[in-house]
Amino acid sequence: MPFRAVIFDLDGTLLDTIEDLTEAMNAALRTLGLPERTIAECKTFVGDGVATFVKRVLPLRAGDDPSLARRLLGLMRAEYAVRLAVKTRPYPGIPEILEALGERRIPAAVLSNKPHDSTRAVVRRFFPRRNFRLVLGAREGVPPKPDPAGAFEIARRLGLPPADFFYLGDTNTDMQTAVAAGMFPAGALWGFRTSGELLANGARALLERPAQVLDFFPAT
Repeated sequence: MPFRAVIFDLDGTLLDTIEDLTEAMNAALRTLGLPERTIAECKTFVGDGVATFVKRVLPLRAGDDPSLARRLLGLMRAEYAVRLAVKTRPYPGIPEILEALGERRIPAAVLSNKPHDSTRAVVRRFFPRRNFRLVLGAREGVPPKPDPAGAFEIARRLGLPPADFFYLGDTNTDMQTAVAAGMFPAGALWGFRTSGELLANGARALLERPAQVLDFFPAT
């Protein structure tokens, strides 16, 4: 079916952020004398917001201490603020598909569980020439993905029905969001999670490379 707009997840879909996220978290963990985590582990921990990331990295017993979780959350936010663009890069092929979508006049938006300010900062940093219609991160008063509130907001503000949206993400959270919003869920296999996870959570297409996005938006 033809789609009239696209929503992109950010981390693991447009940008490879995992090294900066892992290093920021490990710096925070070291400050508290807690064990560090590997990149492979962090790939399974991210995707549901920084507060959930913090809970997942804490050792089992330490996770029962809310004051420790709050301290780690504050440290993680501070560390990531100075690391968010050190090793982060767009995935190969992403800038080209964004340019092609712009030439085809396809409205595009970003929806992330990363804090709103950080989301906007990295999008400005890495895609300065791409005029996304909306760039939304985690905000007070708006439930995070997989709640479809953010996706519905984008549809409403762009004046299009949810069924007109192609939704590209790399985690179970993204697929659940798209399904709940009545959008077309497509899984990015270059991201942080597996094809099995994406299919189990409703993916209707799996993309091995970014250029395949354009198959869903043929040039007229």
